[in-house]
Amino acid sequence: MLRTYLLIGTLLLSALVAPAQPSPCTAHHSLNDAWFTGPMLANTAATPSRGHLLLEPYLTDTRTQSTYSPSGARLPAPAASTYASETYLIYGLTDRLAAGALPIFGYNTIPGEPTSAGPVLGDLTLILQRRLTGLHPCHHIPTLSLAAEQTLPTGTFDNLGSRPANALGQGVFTTTPAIFSQFYLWLPNRRILRTRLDIYDAISTTATVQGVSVYGTTAGFRGTAHPGNSLTLDAAFEYSLTRRFALATDAVWRTAANTRISGSNASATNSDSVPIGPTPINTNSGSSTAWALAPAMEYSWRPWIGILVGVRLYPAGHNTPDTITPAIALSIVR
Repeated sequence: MLRTYLLIGTLLLSALVAPAQPSPCTAHHSLNDAWFTGPMLANTAATPSRGHLLLEPYLTDTRTQSTYSPSGARLPAPAASTYASETYLIYGLTDRLAAGALPIFGYNTIPGEPTSAGPVLGDLTLILQRRLTGLHPCHHIPTLSLAAEQTLPTGTFDNLGSRPANALGQGVFTTTPAIFSQFYLWLPNRRILRTRLDIYDAISTTATVQGVSVYGTTAGFRGTAHPGNSLTLDAAFEYSLTRRFALATDAVWRTAANTRISGSNASATNSDSVPIGPTPINTNSGSSTAWALAPAMEYSWRPWIGILVGVRLYPAGHNTPDTITPAIALSIVR
């Protein structure tokens, strides 16, 4: 947590003490010259005005391309896919305070295994966001917000039996304090560049695990899983080609601590398939590090409605698989 607070303090200090420009406003054309929808991953630091709603549904297809070995080498992986619907619902309680939710539904396919029995519910995230500053085009002051996200273990994650594709959860409560920042740059060619920098520090509780689970446990297992805390930095950029069209990209870095699995397997047998009683199991995943890029194209019909089409690219890293996720989203603020 200390690292997050240091980063937050640095951002806030730089925003509050930045010097004013002598007379930049005369060079700034209207923000109405660029209708942005938002990039693929970074959340906005702006909050909906009181009584207004941000509705942003995503449709995604996450495909696992390869996995990793203990030495860090890339290995082929089954062409598993997760088709998901993720919908941001953010409501303005006041002009500075917003609350919302992120429900997720999905459908998994795993080669050689049964698919999901049907659309399955993922973990639900509740969001509370407080805007600290608004945009000041005449100063070096970005829009800044503090947020708290609480993920609830509503998705299936264990007791999967012969259908591991039914899993779409982690089984833990995850608390994520975050800071969002957003700024506009007026370029010499009279186009506008919007930038975002988001920081998340996720802290998870312990999950009680039984049987086949998302943590790699097998039938007969009884025990616990404790996912490690994670830190994520997301820098995003949106360049306005015209009023309606924009190019966007996210550059993401994420690190996560070790996940511990401990318990016993009551179904253990010896080499002759004779039951040998409960066998203690203690495993560690090790820490992980991942990088990602998410290029996208934006098109807006009106200032309050637009579409986003892009792809999330996570190359295989340290203890992380290689995935590619085509995605499409509709952004509406009313």
